[in-house]
Amino acid sequence: MWSGDELDLDAYLARIGYQEDAGESRELRPDLATLYAVHRAHTAAIPFESLDVLLGRPVALDVKSIEDKLVHARRGGYCYEQNSLLAAALERIGFEVSGRGARNRTRGDSLLAVTHAVLVVTVEGEQWLCDVGFGHQGPREPVPLARPGVAVEQGEWTYRVREEEDGILVLCLLRGGTWRDLYAFSPQRYHPVDYVLLNHYSSTHAHSSFVGRLVVHYPGDSVRRALVGRELTLLHPDGRAERRAVGADELLAVLDREFGLRLTERDAAELVRIHRAGD
Repeated sequence: MWSGDELDLDAYLARIGYQEDAGESRELRPDLATLYAVHRAHTAAIPFESLDVLLGRPVALDVKSIEDKLVHARRGGYCYEQNSLLAAALERIGFEVSGRGARNRTRGDSLLAVTHAVLVVTVEGEQWLCDVGFGHQGPREPVPLARPGVAVEQGEWTYRVREEEDGILVLCLLRGGTWRDLYAFSPQRYHPVDYVLLNHYSSTHAHSSFVGRLVVHYPGDSVRRALVGRELTLLHPDGRAERRAVGADELLAVLDREFGLRLTERDAAELVRIHRAGD
């Protein structure tokens, strides 16, 4: 379903710097250790970004296009690209992968449309939430779904999944001693074709948070980073947030230093031009 047979798995694993435990060679098996290692390596290597939307380009979701962009061109992507790539890799390895659609809950009490793509991976009969596409607040590792309410520590950051009525599950993040909802999703399965529709809205609709705005995130082990518009935010596990403005003259250096993003000369020049127009 996820076109894993079309993915160059070796190139993907090289891109994310995948290392087997203790440097020992072993068969790549669809077990929990592999799932953790691949998920962790992916989030560490590939930043969240929607620069193509800002540059006025269509966002393709076929596996080869995503591979060309995120793997070979060493770009980042947003949730549909990131999680479609992860799904293809996991399917190729032999995991059972299904999609879900989620509602963002980071913007107060407003009821937002389902616009976020996440994955549910089943390993030895247990389901795990896998999401490498929620930007700077997203999990670095899989989160168990079979234990609602249980806190899961991932380095200095802590997550949990809580359950609501009608089978709705909510991913929460602990910051500054307070649990904050990130997003909610139902048991309904989503397929790649469903993400094509959501992707069209997110990349073209005037109400989309990505249209006409620079968005780049990175979920660091300690500090989480987000560049939205002209504001760079550094989030800390204790709830502190440092913010400062980023001008056009330093934009490319910030993208490289904070997010590991290096663009082609053409893209870099156009991005700086757009950024400067808003100064």
